[in-house]
Amino acid sequence: MSVALPLPSSPDGLVALERQVHKDLQTIEVPLRSWVPERLDSQGRAIADVVIVGAGLSGLAIAFGLYRQGITRTMVLDAAEAGREGPWVTSARMRTLRSPKTMTGPDLGVPSLTYRAWHEASYGEASWEGLDLIDRHDWMAYLGWFRRVVGIDVLSGTRLTGLSGSGRDVVAQIEGAGGRSSITARKLVLATGIEGAGGAHVPQAFVGPLPRDRWSHSAEVVDIAHVADKDVGVVGAASSSFDWAVAALEAGARTVTILARSAEMPVTEILDWSNFPGFLNNFAELDDERRYAFTRRMLAFKTPPTVEMYTRAMSAPNATLVTGAAVKAARMDDGRIRAETTRGDYVFDHLLFGTGYALDMHRRPELAGIVDLIATWGDRMQATAGDEDNEVLRYPYLGPGFELTEKQPGTVSWLPNIHLFNNGAVPSMGPVCNGLTGLKSGVPRLVSRISRDLFIEDADQHYQSLDQYRKAHFAPPPHLLPQSGQAR
Repeated sequence: MSVALPLPSSPDGLVALERQVHKDLQTIEVPLRSWVPERLDSQGRAIADVVIVGAGLSGLAIAFGLYRQGITRTMVLDAAEAGREGPWVTSARMRTLRSPKTMTGPDLGVPSLTYRAWHEASYGEASWEGLDLIDRHDWMAYLGWFRRVVGIDVLSGTRLTGLSGSGRDVVAQIEGAGGRSSITARKLVLATGIEGAGGAHVPQAFVGPLPRDRWSHSAEVVDIAHVADKDVGVVGAASSSFDWAVAALEAGARTVTILARSAEMPVTEILDWSNFPGFLNNFAELDDERRYAFTRRMLAFKTPPTVEMYTRAMSAPNATLVTGAAVKAARMDDGRIRAETTRGDYVFDHLLFGTGYALDMHRRPELAGIVDLIATWGDRMQATAGDEDNEVLRYPYLGPGFELTEKQPGTVSWLPNIHLFNNGAVPSMGPVCNGLTGLKSGVPRLVSRISRDLFIEDADQHYQSLDQYRKAHFAPPPHLLPQSGQAR
Protein backbone atom coordinates (compact mmCIF):
# COMPACT_ATOMS: atom_id res chain seq x y z
CA MET A 1 0.00 0.00 0.00
CA SER A 2 1.13 3.57 -0.58
CA VAL A 3 1.69 5.78 2.44
CA ALA A 4 2.39 9.45 2.96
CA LEU A 5 5.85 9.99 4.39
CA PRO A 6 7.23 13.23 5.88
CA LEU A 7 9.23 15.65 3.75
CA PRO A 8 12.00 18.04 4.87
CA SER A 9 12.06 21.80 4.86
CA SER A 10 12.45 22.76 1.16
CA PRO A 11 9.63 21.27 -0.93
CA ASP A 12 10.46 23.48 -3.95
CA GLY A 13 13.97 22.06 -4.11
CA LEU A 14 12.63 18.55 -3.88
CA VAL A 15 10.07 19.13 -6.61
CA ALA A 16 12.88 20.14 -8.97
CA LEU A 17 14.97 17.18 -7.85
CA GLU A 18 12.12 14.77 -8.46
CA ARG A 19 11.75 16.07 -12.02
CA GLN A 20 15.46 15.37 -12.48
CA VAL A 21 15.05 11.88 -11.03
CA HIS A 22 12.32 11.01 -13.52
CA LYS A 23 14.38 12.40 -16.39
CA ASP A 24 17.46 10.48 -15.29
CA LEU A 25 15.54 7.23 -15.01
CA GLN A 26 14.07 7.68 -18.49
CA THR A 27 17.56 8.41 -19.82
CA ILE A 28 18.88 5.07 -18.57
CA GLU A 29 15.80 3.10 -19.69
CA VAL A 30 14.15 2.68 -16.32
CA PRO A 31 11.89 0.89 -16.14
CA LEU A 32 12.68 -1.80 -18.65
CA ARG A 33 9.68 -3.77 -19.84
CA SER A 34 8.38 -6.43 -17.48
CA TRP A 35 9.40 -9.82 -18.80
CA VAL A 36 8.67 -12.45 -16.14
CA PRO A 37 5.64 -14.55 -17.18
CA GLU A 38 2.77 -14.48 -14.75
CA ARG A 39 2.13 -17.65 -12.81
CA LEU A 40 -1.04 -18.52 -10.93
CA ASP A 41 -1.56 -20.59 -7.81
CA SER A 42 -4.14 -23.36 -7.44
CA GLN A 43 -6.82 -20.77 -6.67
CA GLY A 44 -6.08 -18.69 -9.74
CA ARG A 45 -4.25 -15.91 -7.91
CA ALA A 46 -1.07 -14.36 -9.32
CA ILE A 47 2.06 -15.59 -7.58
CA ALA A 48 4.51 -12.88 -6.55
CA ASP A 49 7.81 -13.15 -8.39
CA VAL A 50 9.70 -11.76 -5.38
CA VAL A 51 8.66 -10.98 -1.82
CA ILE A 52 11.12 -8.77 0.08
CA VAL A 53 10.88 -8.92 3.85
CA GLY A 54 12.20 -5.65 5.26
CA ALA A 55 11.68 -2.13 3.92
CA GLY A 56 14.80 -0.60 5.40
CA LEU A 57 17.93 0.43 3.53
CA SER A 58 18.61 -3.00 1.99
CA GLY A 59 15.01 -3.86 1.17
CA LEU A 60 14.43 -0.58 -0.67
CA ALA A 61 17.67 -0.96 -2.63
CA ILE A 62 16.75 -4.51 -3.65
CA ALA A 63 13.25 -3.49 -4.73
CA PHE A 64 14.72 -0.69 -6.84
CA GLY A 65 17.31 -3.03 -8.33
CA LEU A 66 14.65 -5.54 -9.36
CA TYR A 67 12.50 -2.75 -10.83
CA ARG A 68 15.45 -1.59 -12.93
CA GLN A 69 15.76 -5.10 -14.34
CA GLY A 70 12.10 -5.37 -15.32
CA ILE A 71 11.11 -7.62 -12.40
CA THR A 72 8.05 -5.75 -11.25
CA ARG A 73 5.71 -8.32 -9.71
CA THR A 74 7.28 -7.77 -6.30
CA MET A 75 5.96 -7.22 -2.81
CA VAL A 76 7.75 -5.48 0.07
CA LEU A 77 6.59 -5.89 3.64
CA ASP A 78 7.85 -4.64 6.99
CA ALA A 79 6.78 -5.20 10.58
CA ALA A 80 7.24 -1.52 11.46
CA GLU A 81 4.80 1.26 10.79
CA ALA A 82 5.63 3.48 7.81
CA GLY A 83 8.53 5.82 8.49
CA ARG A 84 9.99 3.72 11.32
CA GLU A 85 11.69 0.96 9.37
CA GLY A 86 15.20 0.08 10.49
CA PRO A 87 16.93 1.47 13.59
CA TRP A 88 17.31 5.12 12.57
CA VAL A 89 14.48 6.65 14.60
CA THR A 90 13.81 3.75 16.95
CA SER A 91 16.70 1.94 18.64
CA ALA A 92 19.56 4.06 17.22
CA ARG A 93 20.84 6.59 19.75
CA MET A 94 23.81 8.20 18.02
CA ARG A 95 23.38 11.66 16.51
CA THR A 96 24.71 10.70 13.09
CA LEU A 97 25.50 7.81 10.81
CA ARG A 98 29.06 6.55 11.14
CA SER A 99 29.65 6.23 7.40
CA PRO A 100 31.23 9.12 5.47
CA LYS A 101 28.61 11.48 4.06
CA THR A 102 29.81 10.77 0.51
CA MET A 103 28.99 7.06 0.68
CA THR A 104 26.13 6.14 -1.62
CA GLY A 105 23.18 3.97 -0.66
CA PRO A 106 20.09 2.62 -2.43
CA ASP A 107 20.52 4.93 -5.45
CA LEU A 108 22.43 2.19 -7.31
CA GLY A 109 24.46 4.74 -9.24
CA VAL A 110 21.74 7.28 -10.13
CA PRO A 111 23.19 10.65 -8.97
CA SER A 112 19.84 12.38 -8.49
CA LEU A 113 18.76 9.61 -6.09
CA THR A 114 21.75 9.96 -3.75
CA TYR A 115 21.57 11.34 -0.23
CA ARG A 116 23.73 14.25 -1.36
CA ALA A 117 21.20 15.25 -4.02
CA TRP A 118 18.38 15.04 -1.47
CA HIS A 119 20.31 17.05 1.14
CA GLU A 120 21.26 19.83 -1.26
CA ALA A 121 17.69 20.04 -2.54
CA SER A 122 16.37 20.16 1.02
CA TYR A 123 18.90 22.41 2.75
CA GLY A 124 21.12 23.93 0.07
CA GLU A 125 24.63 23.30 -1.22
CA ALA A 126 26.23 25.32 1.58
CA SER A 127 24.65 23.01 4.14
CA TRP A 128 26.14 19.99 2.36
CA GLU A 129 29.60 21.54 2.26
CA GLY A 130 29.45 22.23 5.99
CA LEU A 131 28.10 18.79 6.88
CA ASP A 132 30.33 16.42 8.83
CA LEU A 133 28.20 13.28 9.10
CA ILE A 134 24.59 12.57 8.16
CA ASP A 135 22.02 13.14 10.88
CA ARG A 136 20.11 9.91 11.44
CA HIS A 137 16.71 11.64 11.32
CA ASP A 138 17.63 13.19 7.97
CA TRP A 139 18.71 9.77 6.77
CA MET A 140 15.31 8.34 7.66
CA ALA A 141 13.59 11.24 5.86
CA TYR A 142 15.78 10.60 2.81
CA LEU A 143 14.86 6.90 2.75
CA GLY A 144 11.17 7.85 2.94
CA TRP A 145 11.62 10.26 0.04
CA PHE A 146 13.55 7.67 -1.97
CA ARG A 147 10.81 5.13 -1.43
CA ARG A 148 8.12 7.59 -2.51
CA VAL A 149 9.85 9.01 -5.60
CA VAL A 150 10.89 5.59 -6.92
CA GLY A 151 7.39 4.26 -6.30
CA ILE A 152 8.03 1.38 -3.91
CA ASP A 153 4.83 0.29 -2.19
CA VAL A 154 5.27 -1.32 1.22
CA LEU A 155 2.86 -3.45 3.20
CA SER A 156 3.60 -1.85 6.58
CA GLY A 157 2.77 -3.29 9.98
CA THR A 158 3.07 -6.80 8.56
CA ARG A 159 5.25 -9.44 10.18
CA LEU A 160 6.60 -12.64 8.62
CA THR A 161 5.81 -15.45 11.04
CA GLY A 162 6.83 -18.60 9.20
CA LEU A 163 8.05 -20.16 5.96
CA SER A 164 7.17 -23.32 4.11
CA GLY A 165 7.07 -24.56 0.53
CA SER A 166 4.72 -25.55 -2.25
CA GLY A 167 6.63 -27.32 -5.00
CA ARG A 168 9.46 -24.92 -5.80
CA ASP A 169 7.56 -21.89 -4.51
CA VAL A 170 7.96 -20.34 -1.08
CA VAL A 171 4.90 -19.83 1.12
CA ALA A 172 5.23 -16.99 3.61
CA GLN A 173 2.93 -16.86 6.61
CA ILE A 174 2.28 -13.24 7.56
CA GLU A 175 0.38 -11.37 10.25
CA GLY A 176 -0.82 -7.78 10.07
CA ALA A 177 -3.78 -5.50 10.62
CA GLY A 178 -5.96 -7.80 8.55
CA GLY A 179 -5.07 -10.86 10.60
CA ARG A 180 -3.14 -13.90 9.47
CA SER A 181 -2.71 -14.93 5.85
CA SER A 182 -0.13 -16.35 3.46
CA ILE A 183 1.70 -15.22 0.34
CA THR A 184 3.11 -17.53 -2.32
CA ALA A 185 6.26 -16.33 -4.07
CA ARG A 186 8.80 -17.71 -6.49
CA LYS A 187 11.55 -15.91 -4.59
CA LEU A 188 11.72 -14.51 -1.06
CA VAL A 189 14.44 -12.19 0.22
CA LEU A 190 15.07 -11.72 3.93
CA ALA A 191 16.43 -8.16 4.08
CA THR A 192 16.14 -8.19 7.84
CA GLY A 193 19.32 -6.45 8.95
CA ILE A 194 21.75 -7.12 11.74
CA GLU A 195 19.24 -9.15 13.76
CA GLY A 196 18.01 -11.13 10.77
CA ALA A 197 19.76 -14.39 11.64
CA GLY A 198 19.62 -14.17 15.42
CA GLY A 199 19.00 -11.45 17.94
CA ALA A 200 20.40 -9.28 20.66
CA HIS A 201 23.31 -10.81 22.58
CA VAL A 202 22.47 -10.69 26.28
CA PRO A 203 24.95 -12.47 28.60
CA GLN A 204 22.49 -14.82 30.28
CA ALA A 205 25.08 -16.08 32.74
CA PHE A 206 24.74 -12.97 34.86
CA VAL A 207 21.45 -11.51 33.65
CA GLY A 208 19.46 -14.52 34.88
CA PRO A 209 19.17 -13.41 38.53
CA LEU A 210 18.07 -9.88 37.62
CA PRO A 211 14.46 -8.70 37.23
CA ARG A 212 13.67 -7.97 33.60
CA ASP A 213 12.88 -4.32 34.28
CA ARG A 214 16.37 -3.72 35.65
CA TRP A 215 18.27 -4.07 32.39
CA SER A 216 17.94 -3.01 28.72
CA HIS A 217 19.74 -3.90 25.50
CA SER A 218 20.68 -1.41 22.81
CA ALA A 219 18.47 -3.27 20.30
CA GLU A 220 15.37 -2.40 22.30
CA VAL A 221 13.15 0.61 21.81
CA VAL A 222 12.91 1.94 25.38
CA ASP A 223 12.12 5.17 27.15
CA ILE A 224 15.48 6.03 28.68
CA ALA A 225 13.91 8.67 30.90
CA HIS A 226 13.48 6.12 33.70
CA VAL A 227 17.23 6.24 34.51
CA ALA A 228 16.99 9.82 35.79
CA ASP A 229 18.67 10.17 39.21
CA LYS A 230 19.89 6.57 39.05
CA ASP A 231 23.30 4.94 39.00
CA VAL A 232 23.66 3.25 35.62
CA GLY A 233 26.09 0.58 34.47
CA VAL A 234 26.85 0.21 30.76
CA VAL A 235 28.23 -3.18 29.76
CA GLY A 236 30.53 -3.10 26.74
CA ALA A 237 32.78 -0.53 25.09
CA ALA A 238 31.75 -0.60 21.45
CA SER A 239 29.83 2.10 19.62
CA SER A 240 26.39 1.22 20.99
CA SER A 241 27.72 1.34 24.57
CA PHE A 242 28.79 4.96 24.27
CA ASP A 243 25.52 5.79 22.53
CA TRP A 244 23.83 4.30 25.61
CA ALA A 245 26.06 6.27 27.95
CA VAL A 246 25.29 9.60 26.28
CA ALA A 247 21.57 8.82 26.21
CA ALA A 248 21.61 8.00 29.94
CA LEU A 249 23.55 11.15 30.79
CA GLU A 250 21.16 13.29 28.78
CA ALA A 251 18.24 11.60 30.57
CA GLY A 252 19.65 12.77 33.91
CA ALA A 253 21.39 9.66 35.25
CA ARG A 254 23.17 10.34 38.53
CA THR A 255 26.25 8.37 37.45
CA VAL A 256 27.18 6.32 34.39
CA THR A 257 29.90 3.68 34.61
CA ILE A 258 31.05 1.97 31.41
CA LEU A 259 32.46 -1.50 32.04
CA ALA A 260 34.81 -2.55 29.23
CA ARG A 261 35.99 -6.16 29.18
CA SER A 262 39.09 -5.33 27.16
CA ALA A 263 42.03 -3.55 28.73
CA GLU A 264 42.26 -1.29 25.68
CA MET A 265 39.64 0.52 23.62
CA PRO A 266 39.06 -0.64 20.02
CA VAL A 267 40.39 1.90 17.53
CA THR A 268 39.99 0.26 14.10
CA GLU A 269 36.85 0.33 11.94
CA ILE A 270 37.11 -2.79 9.79
CA LEU A 271 34.49 -1.58 7.29
CA ASP A 272 36.89 1.18 6.28
CA TRP A 273 39.43 -1.43 5.17
CA SER A 274 36.86 -3.55 3.36
CA ASN A 275 35.39 -0.73 1.28
CA PHE A 276 37.03 -1.49 -2.07
CA PRO A 277 35.51 -3.22 -5.12
CA GLY A 278 38.03 -6.02 -5.35
CA PHE A 279 37.06 -7.32 -1.93
CA LEU A 280 33.35 -6.57 -1.88
CA ASN A 281 32.64 -7.75 -5.44
CA ASN A 282 34.72 -10.90 -5.31
CA PHE A 283 34.74 -12.21 -1.75
CA ALA A 284 32.05 -14.75 -2.60
CA GLU A 285 34.31 -16.21 -5.32
CA LEU A 286 36.98 -17.27 -2.82
CA ASP A 287 37.30 -20.90 -1.76
CA ASP A 288 35.79 -21.93 1.56
CA GLU A 289 39.08 -21.94 3.43
CA ARG A 290 39.87 -18.35 2.51
CA ARG A 291 36.34 -17.12 3.22
CA TYR A 292 36.48 -18.83 6.60
CA ALA A 293 39.83 -17.23 7.41
CA PHE A 294 38.70 -13.76 6.29
CA THR A 295 35.50 -14.03 8.32
CA ARG A 296 37.30 -15.08 11.50
CA ARG A 297 39.67 -12.17 11.16
CA MET A 298 36.88 -9.67 10.43
CA LEU A 299 34.82 -10.80 13.41
CA ALA A 300 37.83 -10.38 15.67
CA PHE A 301 37.70 -6.62 15.10
CA LYS A 302 35.52 -4.69 17.54
CA THR A 303 33.72 -1.55 16.44
CA PRO A 304 35.01 1.56 18.21
CA PRO A 305 32.72 4.38 19.27
CA THR A 306 32.67 7.57 17.26
CA VAL A 307 34.97 10.29 18.59
CA GLU A 308 31.92 12.50 19.06
CA MET A 309 30.03 10.08 21.31
CA TYR A 310 33.15 9.08 23.25
CA THR A 311 33.98 12.73 23.87
CA ARG A 312 30.45 13.59 24.91
CA ALA A 313 30.37 10.71 27.39
CA MET A 314 33.83 11.17 28.84
CA SER A 315 33.44 14.93 29.17
CA ALA A 316 30.67 14.42 31.70
CA PRO A 317 31.96 14.61 35.31
CA ASN A 318 29.59 11.84 36.39
CA ALA A 319 30.74 9.34 33.74
CA THR A 320 33.51 6.77 34.27
CA LEU A 321 35.16 4.27 31.93
CA VAL A 322 36.63 1.16 33.58
CA THR A 323 38.74 -0.98 31.25
CA GLY A 324 39.63 -4.61 31.91
CA ALA A 325 36.36 -4.98 33.82
CA ALA A 326 34.79 -8.19 32.52
CA VAL A 327 31.49 -8.83 34.27
CA LYS A 328 31.56 -12.26 35.95
CA ALA A 329 28.20 -12.25 37.73
CA ALA A 330 25.37 -10.01 38.84
CA ARG A 331 22.75 -10.30 41.54
CA MET A 332 20.24 -8.21 43.44
CA ASP A 333 21.60 -6.89 46.73
CA ASP A 334 19.31 -4.87 48.99
CA GLY A 335 17.20 -3.71 46.04
CA ARG A 336 20.17 -2.79 43.82
CA ILE A 337 22.29 -4.60 41.22
CA ARG A 338 25.68 -5.80 42.36
CA ALA A 339 27.93 -6.51 39.36
CA GLU A 340 31.02 -8.59 40.06
CA THR A 341 33.83 -7.75 37.64
CA THR A 342 37.50 -8.53 37.25
CA ARG A 343 38.13 -5.01 38.57
CA GLY A 344 35.94 -5.37 41.63
CA ASP A 345 32.26 -4.98 42.49
CA TYR A 346 30.01 -2.15 41.30
CA VAL A 347 26.51 -1.29 42.45
CA PHE A 348 23.88 0.06 40.04
CA ASP A 349 20.18 0.73 39.77
CA HIS A 350 19.99 -0.26 36.09
CA LEU A 351 22.17 -2.01 33.51
CA LEU A 352 22.39 -1.03 29.84
CA PHE A 353 23.89 -3.61 27.48
CA GLY A 354 25.87 -2.61 24.40
CA THR A 355 26.89 -6.20 23.74
CA GLY A 356 25.87 -6.52 20.12
CA TYR A 357 24.10 -9.39 18.40
CA ALA A 358 24.39 -13.16 18.32
CA LEU A 359 23.75 -15.50 15.42
CA ASP A 360 21.08 -18.06 16.32
CA MET A 361 18.55 -18.85 13.60
CA HIS A 362 16.34 -20.68 16.10
CA ARG A 363 15.51 -17.29 17.61
CA ARG A 364 13.93 -16.03 14.39
CA PRO A 365 10.23 -16.98 14.19
CA GLU A 366 10.31 -17.04 10.39
CA LEU A 367 13.28 -19.45 10.37
CA ALA A 368 12.61 -21.52 13.46
CA GLY A 369 10.45 -24.04 11.60
CA ILE A 370 12.97 -24.64 8.81
CA VAL A 371 16.32 -24.12 10.54
CA ASP A 372 17.09 -27.84 10.65
CA LEU A 373 16.79 -27.98 6.84
CA ILE A 374 19.41 -25.26 6.31
CA ALA A 375 23.06 -26.12 5.71
CA THR A 376 25.58 -24.33 7.91
CA TRP A 377 29.26 -23.75 7.48
CA GLY A 378 29.81 -26.57 9.94
CA ASP A 379 27.94 -28.91 7.58
CA ARG A 380 30.02 -27.96 4.54
CA MET A 381 33.50 -27.35 5.89
CA GLN A 382 35.81 -29.36 8.13
CA ALA A 383 38.03 -26.89 9.97
CA THR A 384 41.52 -28.09 10.74
CA ALA A 385 42.27 -29.14 14.31
CA GLY A 386 42.90 -26.12 16.49
CA ASP A 387 41.28 -23.83 13.92
CA GLU A 388 37.66 -24.51 14.81
CA ASP A 389 35.49 -21.43 15.35
CA ASN A 390 32.04 -22.51 16.44
CA GLU A 391 30.68 -19.00 16.00
CA VAL A 392 31.52 -18.97 12.30
CA LEU A 393 30.55 -22.60 11.77
CA ARG A 394 26.98 -21.85 12.97
CA TYR A 395 26.39 -19.40 10.11
CA PRO A 396 24.22 -20.57 7.20
CA TYR A 397 26.18 -21.73 4.16
CA LEU A 398 24.79 -19.78 1.22
CA GLY A 399 24.96 -20.30 -2.52
CA PRO A 400 26.43 -17.71 -4.91
CA GLY A 401 23.25 -15.60 -4.98
CA PHE A 402 22.65 -15.43 -1.20
CA GLU A 403 20.36 -18.47 -1.41
CA LEU A 404 19.94 -20.91 1.45
CA THR A 405 21.29 -24.37 0.70
CA GLU A 406 19.89 -27.69 1.84
CA LYS A 407 21.50 -29.61 4.67
CA GLN A 408 20.64 -32.74 2.68
CA PRO A 409 21.06 -31.73 -1.00
CA GLY A 410 18.08 -32.45 -3.22
CA THR A 411 15.54 -32.81 -0.40
CA VAL A 412 13.88 -29.35 -0.17
CA SER A 413 13.40 -27.90 -3.64
CA TRP A 414 11.98 -24.54 -2.45
CA LEU A 415 14.66 -23.76 0.13
CA PRO A 416 17.18 -22.22 -2.35
CA ASN A 417 14.46 -19.76 -3.37
CA ILE A 418 14.92 -18.05 0.00
CA HIS A 419 17.73 -15.49 -0.20
CA LEU A 420 19.36 -14.29 3.01
CA PHE A 421 20.38 -10.65 2.66
CA ASN A 422 21.24 -9.96 6.29
CA ASN A 423 23.98 -10.43 8.84
CA GLY A 424 23.86 -14.20 8.41
CA ALA A 425 25.37 -13.89 4.92
CA VAL A 426 28.79 -12.56 5.99
CA PRO A 427 30.94 -15.76 5.85
CA SER A 428 29.46 -16.75 2.48
CA MET A 429 29.17 -13.37 0.75
CA GLY A 430 31.31 -10.91 2.75
CA PRO A 431 30.13 -7.71 4.46
CA VAL A 432 27.86 -6.65 1.61
CA CYS A 433 24.47 -6.47 3.33
CA ASN A 434 25.24 -4.90 6.72
CA GLY A 435 24.73 -1.30 5.72
CA LEU A 436 26.01 1.31 3.30
CA THR A 437 29.52 -0.02 2.77
CA GLY A 438 28.74 -3.15 0.80
CA LEU A 439 25.32 -2.34 -0.61
CA LYS A 440 26.63 -1.31 -4.02
CA SER A 441 28.22 -4.76 -4.36
CA GLY A 442 25.64 -6.96 -2.68
CA VAL A 443 22.44 -5.70 -4.31
CA PRO A 444 23.56 -6.10 -7.96
CA ARG A 445 24.78 -9.63 -7.22
CA LEU A 446 21.49 -10.59 -5.60
CA VAL A 447 19.36 -8.99 -8.33
CA SER A 448 21.43 -10.65 -11.05
CA ARG A 449 20.99 -14.07 -9.46
CA ILE A 450 17.24 -13.67 -9.04
CA SER A 451 16.94 -12.54 -12.67
CA ARG A 452 19.02 -15.51 -13.81
CA ASP A 453 16.97 -18.02 -11.85
CA LEU A 454 13.62 -16.65 -13.03
CA PHE A 455 14.71 -16.68 -16.67
CA ILE A 456 16.21 -20.17 -16.59
CA GLU A 457 13.13 -21.61 -14.89
CA ASP A 458 10.93 -20.09 -17.60
CA ALA A 459 13.32 -20.72 -20.51
CA ASP A 460 10.94 -23.07 -22.34
CA GLN A 461 8.15 -20.52 -22.10
CA HIS A 462 10.45 -17.79 -23.38
CA TYR A 463 11.44 -20.04 -26.28
CA GLN A 464 7.78 -20.65 -27.11
CA SER A 465 7.23 -16.88 -27.09
CA LEU A 466 10.18 -16.46 -29.46
CA ASP A 467 8.97 -19.23 -31.75
CA GLN A 468 5.53 -17.62 -32.05
CA TYR A 469 6.81 -14.07 -32.40
CA ARG A 470 5.17 -12.41 -35.41
CA LYS A 471 5.30 -8.69 -34.69
CA ALA A 472 5.93 -6.77 -37.92
CA HIS A 473 8.79 -4.28 -37.85
CA PHE A 474 9.18 -3.95 -41.64
CA ALA A 475 6.17 -2.30 -43.32
CA PRO A 476 7.18 -0.18 -46.35
CA PRO A 477 4.58 1.72 -48.38
CA PRO A 478 2.51 -0.71 -50.46
CA HIS A 479 3.30 0.99 -53.78
CA LEU A 480 6.99 0.32 -53.24
CA LEU A 481 6.52 -3.38 -52.67
CA PRO A 482 7.62 -5.59 -55.60
CA GLN A 483 4.78 -7.20 -57.53
CA SER A 484 4.72 -10.95 -57.90
CA GLY A 485 7.01 -12.03 -60.70
CA GLN A 486 8.34 -8.52 -61.29
CA ALA A 487 11.70 -7.06 -60.46
CA ARG A 488 12.38 -3.42 -59.71
